[in-house]
Amino acid sequence: MKTKSLRIKYITDKNGKKKEVVLPIKDFNELMEDLEDLKIIHQRKKDRLIKHEDVIKLLKTNASL
Repeated sequence: MKTKSLRIKYITDKNGKKKEVVLPIKDFNELMEDLEDLKIIHQRKKDRLIKHEDVIKLLKTNASL
């Protein structure tokens, strides 16, 4: 989700300082999904990558194909 597409409203104090944010539930849910995606991406950076060819060899060796 692009931040420009968010429909954000701010609640301010008497001095005009932003204190809280109000946004539609749909936008909130999309932000939560994006956050979860980023968490997964971060976790997977530690994963070991295996070349496609090596996966095919491994599967054939284990008679899975």
